[in-house]
Amino acid sequence: MIVKPMVRSNICLNAHPEGCRKNVLDQIEYVKKETEKRGKSGTGIGYKGAGAPRCVLVLGCSNGYGLASRISAAFGYGTSTVGVSFEKSGTATKGGTPGWYNNLAFDQFAEKEGLKSITLNCDAFSHETKQQVIDIAKKEGFVFDLVVYSIASPVRTDPDTGVMYKSVLKPIGKVYSGKTIDAFTNEIKEVSAEPATEEEVANTVKVMGGEDWKLWIHKLNEASVLSKDCITVAYSYIGPEVSQAIYRTGTIGKAKEHLEKTARELDSEFGSSGMRAFVSVNKGLVTRASAVIPIIPLYLSTLFKVMKEKGLHEGCIEQMYRLFSQRLYISADRTKTPVPVDSENRIRIDDYEMRDDVQKEVSAIMPTVTSENSSNLVDLAGYRHDFLAANGFDVTGVDYEAEVDQFDKI
Repeated sequence: MIVKPMVRSNICLNAHPEGCRKNVLDQIEYVKKETEKRGKSGTGIGYKGAGAPRCVLVLGCSNGYGLASRISAAFGYGTSTVGVSFEKSGTATKGGTPGWYNNLAFDQFAEKEGLKSITLNCDAFSHETKQQVIDIAKKEGFVFDLVVYSIASPVRTDPDTGVMYKSVLKPIGKVYSGKTIDAFTNEIKEVSAEPATEEEVANTVKVMGGEDWKLWIHKLNEASVLSKDCITVAYSYIGPEVSQAIYRTGTIGKAKEHLEKTARELDSEFGSSGMRAFVSVNKGLVTRASAVIPIIPLYLSTLFKVMKEKGLHEGCIEQMYRLFSQRLYISADRTKTPVPVDSENRIRIDDYEMRDDVQKEVSAIMPTVTSENSSNLVDLAGYRHDFLAANGFDVTGVDYEAEVDQFDKI
């Protein structure tokens, strides 16, 4: 079968196995090249050097920032990794999700490099999965010195009560209206979203806040599979003023506030023993989640154009490699060179995006974009590429006219 992208309502419904494999390989090659440069320059912590992470747990390892984090750790520092994600597996005749193919590719490339890699396809919210990770750590002799929390799920079942909660993407207090763009038709549309109920806000925090992150850290610590100087980091986003109503001051923003509150609580609880907990505020990028947020496609396609013109643009792998090499692992002695944070103890790797000159230009362009001039004013081609590449399409070096014989392998 020749596999072409099936796009509906800003969601790609299928994946290309070979495209996913090549996308993972491209990220690995980027990290290896940058690591070689780092080694020659003598800056930061070297590959398997003193202070490098030795064993990393990535929760939400299959796509976007989670996948890029795992690649950065393994191929940038020679780290053993355990990854957890919940993906639909492929069969001989039916395709799996992009994350499932990404995980297969990562494990294959890690094995080829001689790196220990264990991937679990299961519900990260459950007690059973937490125990499974603990059992693996004890069997393998792993002590995690970095735990990355990068789970983006629309639903969560409370492991104690069995109640399923659903998150919503809504404003709070009043109706939101704004422009968005269809990256495949160039059409500008006006979109509206009704305000969330109090229950919907609470449910979104329950799914996407820090409750599960804290459960993971407590369980791992109680089982003695965390190092005393372990770092744990979760990912967040702030973004520009134009998206605040639907994002940062909306239901998702409330969940992110809870995530940041959880980081402070964990840091206070475990900091005296040497463990540190952070939230990293990352750059806005095209992910399977961000593509369906109103205003975000228009904002991101404008942002990409401005940042590319200034030589500042980064994708997931560039962001995460910079997070590791210029924030988390600057030197082997964190007491002398602590992780740089803002006044609220957040790592700001969105610094390029939020530069005054970048935001000023983006804010000037966005109101002038129409369906007719969008191709000239914003980077729709770049947005479309990133959107498709996240599902294994439009990746350089892949023959998309070749038949895919089976969907249960890469």
